[in-house]
Amino acid sequence: MRAEDLTLHEIVDFAEGRVSLHGRRLVLQDTYAFALLRKDLINMVGLEQARSLLSRFGHFWGEADAAAMKRIFEWDNLAEWLKAGPRMHALQGLVRPMVKALDFDQSRGFFHMEVVWHDSAEADQHLSELGPADHPVCWVLQGYASGYCSYCLGIPIYFREQRCRGMGDRVCMAVGKDETSWGDEIETCRSRFQTEDIRNKVQTLTVELRQKTQEIKQQRRRLALLEARAGSAFVEVHSDIFARVIELATRVAAYDSSVLITGESGTGKEVIARYIHKHSLHANGPFVAVNCGALPDTLLESELFGHTAGAFTGAVRERVGLFAEAHQGTILLDEIGDISPAMQVKLLRVLQTKEIMRVGDSKTRKVNVRVIAATNRTLAEEVEKGTFREDLLYRLRVIEIEVPPLRDRREDILPLARHFVQQFARRLKKPNLTLDGTCVDYLQAHTWPGNVRELENAIERGAILAHNDRILPEHLPLSIVHRRLQDAPANSLTRTLAEVEHDHIEVILRLTNGNRTRAAGILGISQATLWRKLKRGGGVGG
Repeated sequence: MRAEDLTLHEIVDFAEGRVSLHGRRLVLQDTYAFALLRKDLINMVGLEQARSLLSRFGHFWGEADAAAMKRIFEWDNLAEWLKAGPRMHALQGLVRPMVKALDFDQSRGFFHMEVVWHDSAEADQHLSELGPADHPVCWVLQGYASGYCSYCLGIPIYFREQRCRGMGDRVCMAVGKDETSWGDEIETCRSRFQTEDIRNKVQTLTVELRQKTQEIKQQRRRLALLEARAGSAFVEVHSDIFARVIELATRVAAYDSSVLITGESGTGKEVIARYIHKHSLHANGPFVAVNCGALPDTLLESELFGHTAGAFTGAVRERVGLFAEAHQGTILLDEIGDISPAMQVKLLRVLQTKEIMRVGDSKTRKVNVRVIAATNRTLAEEVEKGTFREDLLYRLRVIEIEVPPLRDRREDILPLARHFVQQFARRLKKPNLTLDGTCVDYLQAHTWPGNVRELENAIERGAILAHNDRILPEHLPLSIVHRRLQDAPANSLTRTLAEVEHDHIEVILRLTNGNRTRAAGILGISQATLWRKLKRGGGVGG
């Protein structure tokens, strides 16, 4: 076997989820992430220690590849095995190497090699995040070459970079020698692979990090306390604005004062109300919710306060009412802003006296109920209009909690979406249900006029339509994936209908990764019609 005969597809198996080199597992790495790691290492442990760490990393990598090459192939000679190291560099996308000189005598322990590295990825990493250097920067490459050749020859070999693109040179060039051949420079070579100083530096950093960790813990203590108290009531909260809502709800829960929860429809007002009940003195009692806006006055009064048998047509038996059912517990009066003035008077009396009177009865009954009201209206404005009683507002609004819309707490969109994915995975019996990463930008760009409820419905739709249990953008509602088109600048309104139609088709094709069968299905047209429209718009090719 010759080094030049090595080809990537013959030695590496790119099976999904497991890339391997004849049984030795590999991982594809992102050069940008590695560049950031390099930068962090230098900032954390200093230049010399970072160089030593990355050189050692490369050394271990080179040894492993040399061992693999020996295990897999029968080489024509030792020289070909040695030259397979630079060849592996090329196949792995690290650099385009050229061996300029190779001379060795294994019996004498002599080794000399010169290699030119064109287009070093490591030099690019350093330049992108740290800028030009006054020293060679291809530390992993020189470590790899050292480890690879040391394994092949069975003696320590050290490579040192003489020229480097990171310093402004046209190419990178390194020289590898045995210990004796390096002469007085050997201690410098060895120092590149020593870790004693690193260990001391890490110990110092550990103390500093421990101090910083304590500071971070203090900053997060409040939120952690809230999450512990919330239990399973809330999905993981990332936004400060909603964390403050939970904090306020936690503080008022211990008292019996009336609470008014305001916010747009679908923001989770009932969730907050249930949370308050769960952490209140009435937690062992019932929680009763009623939508006040869904019933006319006559039915609402009966629902809330109950009625006697024969109180009105159809009242064949007495009813205790929801206030009585909520005795020793909490009642949520949802959409309180929709009740009539007459009903407002009756409710005000109940709040003042803590007594109810059933429809058709003349006797009052005491109730011990925590009252929480919720509305998507601005009740102060309703008071100014004369449609809501000011004294009732004061009774209900001892404490007001405003639940922010989802568009104002975008940090919580992704945790909520993932929560709903898990929820529907259980409900729809799709244990492998997953939200594809391509959906994230669409979810976070949407304004969510329907708030959390709209997000839940969108994920449910995606879960039902998902192919292979993977929710893609094409499975989300069109109002979400087309948000960028809706946000188009005003000059886009001057486009022709044909141009708008063509752009819409292009969006759907991008959503489906060019799959015209699926695109046609989403558009509600045949594939032939789609082909004709693309041809007219100049989009048939490809």
